[in-house]
Amino acid sequence: MVLSEYGYWGEELVGPLEAFDARGYQVTFVTPTGKRAHALPPSMDADYIDPPLGRTVTTPEMARAVRALDESDRLDNPLSLADLIPERPYNSSINHLRELEAYHRTLQPAVDDLVAAYDALVLVGGSGPLVDMVNNERLHEVVLGFHAADKPILAECYGVTVLAFARDWESRQSIIYGKHVTGHPKEYDYKDGTGFLGVDFNMGPPPFPLEYILRDATGAFGGFHGNVGKELSVIVDYPFVTARSTPDSALSGELLVQTLENGLRRYGW
Repeated sequence: MVLSEYGYWGEELVGPLEAFDARGYQVTFVTPTGKRAHALPPSMDADYIDPPLGRTVTTPEMARAVRALDESDRLDNPLSLADLIPERPYNSSINHLRELEAYHRTLQPAVDDLVAAYDALVLVGGSGPLVDMVNNERLHEVVLGFHAADKPILAECYGVTVLAFARDWESRQSIIYGKHVTGHPKEYDYKDGTGFLGVDFNMGPPPFPLEYILRDATGAFGGFHGNVGKELSVIVDYPFVTARSTPDSALSGELLVQTLENGLRRYGW
């Protein structure tokens, strides 16, 4: 499970995690540089009103569960993507060709080892991923590795953006081209208040409308499903399981379990 160091939305971790724990899965946490991840404060507040929805999105029970996990030691000592996956050199480096060759020599074994060790990959959402997950090339390489191995990938909320940007450097085509996904529709976007942990900065609205990115990335033979007006929106188009937002977290975890144990390949469209 990949978590942002700038804040994850609590239920989007707890929802899938509870499904995995119930099945006895071994779960490993990873962050971009190995720093401990923490839940965004609004995701631990049962009284917080989500501006686009005009209602609370966190139950008192979930708020307690998120706080208990956040205050526990379970998220201590995550793996570090920066330690696991090499960094691609700049084209402007003095000895670019040799450095690029060395990069590929170390990249493939590193990705192969990581993919071989796990059955699935989960990209937890929230506003934090906008900062250190969405355009993280190391994370893109991990996603490409799981995709090449035909292993399921669950992405929630703004974590779905990682799938849109994970692309082979030769074709530059998104791995979700031709696929069906869900994610934040325009109707769910904030007009103000997009914040992050560790920085005193209110971005205002999110820096991009995720719906537009996903519509373009899935192309003419795929599709984006916002399911506005429906309480839940989770799409399975194997190997991808995508969840629109907070309330979809538990269902997304349950459906990932079904892909692993029962061969589920399609759901929600």
